[in-house]
Amino acid sequence: MSPDPYPDDTGCHILHVDMDAFYASVEVRDRPELAGKPVVVGGGGNRGVVLSATYEAREFGVRSAMPVTRARRLCPQAIFVPPRHRMYSAVSKEVMAIFGSVTPIVEPLALDEAFLDVSGAVRLLGTPAAIAERVRAMVVEQQGITCSVGIAPTKFVAKIASASCKPDGMLVVPRGGVLDFLHPLPISALWGVGERTGEALSRLGLRTVGDIAQTPLGALQRELGVAHGNHLAALAGGRDERRVTPHTPDKSIGAEETFDVDVADPDRIRRELLRLSRRTADGLRAGGHVARTISVKLRLANFKTMTRSRTLTHPTDVSHEIYATACALYEASGLASGARLRLVGVRASGLIPVAKATAQPTLDERPIGWREADRAMDRIAKRFGTDAVRPAALVDEQAADRPGPDPRRGHDPIPDD
Repeated sequence: MSPDPYPDDTGCHILHVDMDAFYASVEVRDRPELAGKPVVVGGGGNRGVVLSATYEAREFGVRSAMPVTRARRLCPQAIFVPPRHRMYSAVSKEVMAIFGSVTPIVEPLALDEAFLDVSGAVRLLGTPAAIAERVRAMVVEQQGITCSVGIAPTKFVAKIASASCKPDGMLVVPRGGVLDFLHPLPISALWGVGERTGEALSRLGLRTVGDIAQTPLGALQRELGVAHGNHLAALAGGRDERRVTPHTPDKSIGAEETFDVDVADPDRIRRELLRLSRRTADGLRAGGHVARTISVKLRLANFKTMTRSRTLTHPTDVSHEIYATACALYEASGLASGARLRLVGVRASGLIPVAKATAQPTLDERPIGWREADRAMDRIAKRFGTDAVRPAALVDEQAADRPGPDPRRGHDPIPDD
């Protein structure tokens, strides 16, 4: 038998699993001709941002959250792909199911990462490192994408470890090796060290995590405040008492979009509200929620941001109801008379499980109503793809002179045949 290639993982029961370039990897998986090429997932306009990039694109300096215009300058040969949010959500659901097959203690952080506590699984599945290898293999076999896994005694160290072994890697930080792993790292590796805190620590002459660990606690408290000083001292000393907390119910679900150029046309804005309302409703149904409150976010060309919300008489996950409410809030904002908008968003909050909600038909509910239409569209999209069916108003979005759907005029979003 070959020797164990990993350090002693006794007591390292926390895994941080992070998908590698998640959105971009899904696109390359579904379009094999993109393999090995610099691929960027993000908006194609001048104001879009990079959501994900393959490692080939990252070699040119392309990073998530970077403006698309800057990404194009850094990597002119990059292939830009529009995002498919519903697909990413579907893949994420399958990945989380893989995590749940090895332990019930899974704490999702986002669509593409989660903490796992495998302390209860070692008797059945082997060491933490063996469980991590099992998870990595299952993700590749079942989803055709890769992930990186950090294994450590604490959440904080596990998360740093996963980032340190990307892409497609695995790193064990032994209980007795935590300080040796942490102390050479730059102070920016610590949670809670942003630009201002970094400047404060630099004034003290601190450059590495080890420097912080060797600094008297009182000095940190005087410079940063008692709570923040205590927090950084604990992390620098390898202490993190937080437990892995299984799925925390979503507090809100929503979507927003920044226009390529400022938009004053109310019909164009209503079309965008329709798209965002559908994405919000999709997220509610995917999570098994209905929402009591609908909000809109409206950002003017001068960056002034306005939010308006309305609590419904009954909770909903129906895209038409969310859209009608969003349009009403847009009208009530006073901005529908031609104000130029830079960004619009739709959000649903006050979430409750759909199983606990009492269904109440809307006044315009037909024998085959909006709820049934939404679920029919869900089934079609799952089978044929997200673009197989959509409201007629969104079929040709380049036809800017076409009036958008307006609930006041009875323009209903009709599924495309």
